[in-house]
Order: sequence, then structure tokens, then C-alpha cells
Amino acid sequence: MTPRMMDVGINLTDSMFRGVYRGTRHHADDLAQVLRRSRNAGVDRLIVTAGTLKMCRQALDLVRDDDSMFVTIGCHPRNAADFDKFRGGPDAYVKAQKAFLLDPANKTKIVAIGECGLDYDRLFFCPKETQLKHFHRHFELAEMTGLPMFLHDRNTGGDFAKIITENRSRFKDGVVHSFTGTQEELKTYIDLGLYISLNGCSLKTEENLKAAAQVPLDRLMIETDGPWCEIRPTHASFKHLKMTKEQQDMYKPRAIHKERFEFGNMVKGRNEPCTIGQVLLVLSELYGMDPDELAEICYQNSLRVFFPEELAESEEKV
Repeated sequence: MTPRMMDVGINLTDSMFRGVYRGTRHHADDLAQVLRRSRNAGVDRLIVTAGTLKMCRQALDLVRDDDSMFVTIGCHPRNAADFDKFRGGPDAYVKAQKAFLLDPANKTKIVAIGECGLDYDRLFFCPKETQLKHFHRHFELAEMTGLPMFLHDRNTGGDFAKIITENRSRFKDGVVHSFTGTQEELKTYIDLGLYISLNGCSLKTEENLKAAAQVPLDRLMIETDGPWCEIRPTHASFKHLKMTKEQQDMYKPRAIHKERFEFGNMVKGRNEPCTIGQVLLVLSELYGMDPDELAEICYQNSLRVFFPEELAESEEKV
């Protein structure tokens, strides 16, 4: 039986899932097939990450009539300048975010505040000062809604941890997604009561693998962060990726170049939710655990954070 999994971070509003790469159409819209492969691989819930107001609208439109898809509402650190550029300024931007959160039609669809945080690896997108200026606004949204935070941290030299520490009382749960930090940073986040979500980018180097193996099981989640962060042959994780023929068909279907696109195939270089099984299998090797057991642990952790009422109901029935 295929283990059930939840992709807690997937960028389904990205135009690549519609066949458009960097503004140029290379093939037909195949999002429906991406979702079909996802379901076939045992992914029964997807949390679509939104990092701009436009993405928030697109994500909500996308998930509206699908019981298996949900969204986050936030501003990615590389887009933090949007607060200042927005007509009416930062306060008006936050008001627009609140409008999504307070709309009754969105109540069952928005499950987290984010993606938000700091990213010093790509300062050409947004200066450090601008990111620091607006990160704190997301704590107001988390405080207002009681929703967990979906957090981003890249090479921030302690700034991210400092801000989280100062604001930790303002939100109940938080997930540091696409974690690529050190074992010391991991300990800091665990001590702060945060969860850790891992994907292919979290497993690139031997140091990454050592850190990943130290994530406590009761704080672990998995994701793809597609269309990025696939596991590649050059990654340290690749040698741990051992698949049966059945698993390969589910988690690593045939992929072809976008220029030779054919319906029914994945696109090379475009990660998608079905590959979350690869992350699971690598982690099961690192932890020395049965993949099915590990998948269920990750699933229950994800329910606890993003769907606490549902988890409580199921536990009451037991």
C-alpha cells in the first residue's frame, strides 16, 4: 500500500506548471497531469505557497474547489519591497493580506502565514534592510488569526533566529521550510519549538545530511518546494535513493526536456509533488526506518500544525 504524504510546500502558481518558462511558452498546460501523478504517488494534501498578493489570489482560485489543496498567505522575503511599493504603503499592503484572511470564503483554505522570513543568499532580489523592515508584519497576522507560520531562512547569520526569538510568544506553531542550515541552527530552531520541513535542497551535501538526520521525529515534515529543489545525481542524498520499480514509477516517472514535451511525462528540471517520495526514501535511509512508518509520522506532524482541529477530532474518535 502506498504511504500517504502531505507536500507542505509546493509552488503550484508558478507558470512552469502551465508550460511557461521565464515568460516563454514551451508546452501545453499540464497542471492536471501533475496533480494526477501526485495523487498516484500517495500525496493526498498539497499546501500551495504564496509569496505575493498576486500569488495569494492565484493560489486561492486554484484550490477553491479542490478538497486536497490549501494555501499560505504571506510575502516572501525576496518580495519584501512590495510593502513599500504598494499603493498606500506597507499598512495598506497588510490590510490587503488581512482581507484574504478575514474573507469567510477562505476560512477552510488558508492554513498558514507565509512564506515569510529572511533570505541573504539572494540580496539582488531584495536588500537586507528591506527584509528586516517588514518581516515582523507577519507576526501580526499570525497573532490575529492563530495560524501557524511558514518560515524561510537562508544564510541570515543569526538575524532570523533573533527575530523569531523576540516574537516567539506571538504565534503557536512555526515550520522552517526547505531547511538547509547547520546542526547548531537546527538545535536553535528545535529549542524554539519550531518544526523542520525538508526537501531535495535540504539534502544536497554531506553536512546537510548530518543535520537532516538530527531532526527529531516529532518535528519533521517533508515537502518538494517544486518546481525547484529536486534531488539530483550530484547531490549527496542521491546515493541513499534506493527505489523499487513500483516506487520509481510513482516517485520518479519518466521525464523529458520541455522542448520535446509529451503529455504523460514529467519535465526535466521541473520538480513536482510526486517526487516527495524520493525525499521520504532518502530520510528513511538516514533514520534507519521503514518508509511507511516515517511517512505517517511526517503526516501526523503536518496535521498537528496545519489541521489541528481535524487531528483532535480523529483522536477523540479513537
